[in-house]
Amino acid sequence: MAPPSSCSAAENTPSDCCVTAALSPSPPRKFRSMEEIMRVALPATPITGEYYVDLRCQECRSGDREEEMLLCDRCDRGYHLYCLRPIVVRVPSGPWFCPSCVGERSFERFPMMQTKIIDFFRIQMATDEKGCPSPDRKKRKRRSIVMSKKRRRLLPFNPTEDHARQLQQMGSLATALTAMNMEFSNDLNYLPTMADRSCNQANLEIGGMQILPRRDKEALELCKAMYKRGECPPLLVVFDPIEGFTVQADGFIKDMTLIAEYTGDVDYLKNREHDDCDSIMTLLLARDPSHSLVICPDNRGNISRFISGINNHSRDGRKKQNVKCARYNVDGECRVLLVTCRDIYRGERLYYDYNGYEKEYPTHNFV
Repeated sequence: MAPPSSCSAAENTPSDCCVTAALSPSPPRKFRSMEEIMRVALPATPITGEYYVDLRCQECRSGDREEEMLLCDRCDRGYHLYCLRPIVVRVPSGPWFCPSCVGERSFERFPMMQTKIIDFFRIQMATDEKGCPSPDRKKRKRRSIVMSKKRRRLLPFNPTEDHARQLQQMGSLATALTAMNMEFSNDLNYLPTMADRSCNQANLEIGGMQILPRRDKEALELCKAMYKRGECPPLLVVFDPIEGFTVQADGFIKDMTLIAEYTGDVDYLKNREHDDCDSIMTLLLARDPSHSLVICPDNRGNISRFISGINNHSRDGRKKQNVKCARYNVDGECRVLLVTCRDIYRGERLYYDYNGYEKEYPTHNFV
């Protein structure tokens, strides 16, 4: 007789079989080798020059000017640089995807109000010793520099008095900067991997650089101080389906008003000769070309990044200019200021000439 603890095969229950199967190791899974896969794989069809013989622009349906046509890296469709909206100035160095593959970005809710405008722009609120808002803040708002029309002095901008409209203006700029993956910066930035601040010397400029007068320097410092307090020029950043992000006046702006300093990362011109950024600004044209500097607002910048350029190859384009770009020697350093060159009324778009010096920027396709 078998011992009581032993069980025969006939006495095993279904649950015992499941436990036994679960505990037993499963046979190893066999994968096909690469040789077997390549043996049954279909050969790829090589792409030759004949593949692009009938290539046409998806906008104008023309196959001319192939050297100015971009091919989407996803669908292989072609687009002329000047047919895209907004226009693409030069061929991108990296991958490029057409509007159909990227998907139309919706700006129906633009401008988007930012919930933390003060943090976004790092606004410094004026406070007294107890940490309360300073009572003389309103008095500082009224500070202005009297302009003598004959001497053409710079005027500081007059911020909007309506606080709700100020938030709307700053919110529109915050939205545009966020959409471009940029950080707000109202100063020139010197990074370790780019040009050092010691390289920004106005005395290296070919033919010299005009010195910013003392009264105009006071206007610049006042505008900087107002920005830090959250008081901005009466400007709105709007999205146009043809021009992209652009700037329009949200109030009356007088002639010779300083609206912004052109800011961004400072780098050597030789490092940016083939850069994709379409808003690079000349900062220093040195006698030695290797010392020439540019401002690159691709990662950091302010509202000057979104002011549109004119088509200076056409008479109608030149008529649209209402802002001029001027370079000044400020305490021995080069600075770029954007100043209105006529009275601007509410609702007008702001335009200036990208080709202030070199006359090489390709603006002939600008609208």
